[in-house]
Amino acid sequence: MTRDYGGLRDPNAEYTMRKLSAEAMGVTAKRGGGRDVEITDIQTTMVDGNFPWTLVRVYTDAGIVGTGEAYWGAGVPELIDRMTPFLVGENPLDIDRLYEHLVQKTSGEGSVEGVTVTAIAGIEVALHDLAGRILELPAYQLLGGKYRDEVRVYCDCHTAAEADPEACADEAERVVEELGYDALKFDLDVPSGHEIDRANRHLRPGEVRHKADIVERVTERVRNRADVAFDCHWSFGANSAERLAGAIEEHDVWWLEDPVPPENIDVQERVTRSTLTPIAAGENRYRVTELRRLVEDGAVDIVAPDMPKMGGMRETVKVANVADQHYVPVAMHNVASPVGTVAGAHVAAAIPNALALEYHSYELDWWADLVSEPVIEDGRITVPEDPGLGVTLDLDTVAEHMVEGETLFDPE
Repeated sequence: MTRDYGGLRDPNAEYTMRKLSAEAMGVTAKRGGGRDVEITDIQTTMVDGNFPWTLVRVYTDAGIVGTGEAYWGAGVPELIDRMTPFLVGENPLDIDRLYEHLVQKTSGEGSVEGVTVTAIAGIEVALHDLAGRILELPAYQLLGGKYRDEVRVYCDCHTAAEADPEACADEAERVVEELGYDALKFDLDVPSGHEIDRANRHLRPGEVRHKADIVERVTERVRNRADVAFDCHWSFGANSAERLAGAIEEHDVWWLEDPVPPENIDVQERVTRSTLTPIAAGENRYRVTELRRLVEDGAVDIVAPDMPKMGGMRETVKVANVADQHYVPVAMHNVASPVGTVAGAHVAAAIPNALALEYHSYELDWWADLVSEPVIEDGRITVPEDPGLGVTLDLDTVAEHMVEGETLFDPE
């Protein structure tokens, strides 16, 4: 296939330059056992799910294809196109080296954080699937092996009347009894009817009482049957977050997520240290260099990286290793399709301190159709033993639900 790289790079010149660099590093020797493989192309297709999922495929001269996913967001497919010439001709088994190569080549475009990191993450997930398929190993094995055979999933829940405490409690009971989950999350940044100015991040007493009422009704309804977390989406100021966290301390709260904006870690630490309510954060931080500060500064009780957003599978393992040194559990934020979700399950299997993995699409009736294999059953993901991620992309479903204007991947 001939690709248009927008005139940004000459792929042949880039390939020659990298070959010379690789020779200097001593990594060009032929590899036995079917491991002498080269990347030939990288393609993306966006699927219109409850988020516009960016699926990534890495093609090779061996006819083996790896599938991954980047966190949704504008600019990710364009950045992956931009990065493709940097990887064509490379051996996909050198995941760490290729990852750092992409970070270095895109440093001027923001590979410290943000959408550039997310684009790299999507490629990195696909490389784990590809490497596993080449080596005939499940992806968790490439991360060091597994601590568990199945991963607990927490279901992000919503109702038509999301500000009604009783409606939230009804939905919690339904999800536990009918769908089989024993771990849930509800939003607390919902209108209470007491707001005067939501922009100032200040919670008036009536607003605190309303949010505490949601917490009380939900936790009482599913007590002893499910753990329940509550998400604030960075909505409140420091004092308001402290008062809210204090008001719900008496209830069985699994964690309170993102009560304050993500930029100021000192404030995040202040809120966490002010309360017995467990505080979680991390989905808006990138790579281990940022997320480790939350852990090392005592700014979280639970760290919540978003794997296909913050840097990928190996980068999430690095975060988990730092967290484990501080005895902090990991609850991965996740709004991905089945591809990114299963990739997250491989990570959760490979780290000791995995708490749970989020599932955000229970209202989307075709979510599971995107891959051929079952993913979530009875609130758990059984970690696949097949090579790579262990799931097969259903291209018919992809084609049916593509974002308008997208084109389907080339056939394998």
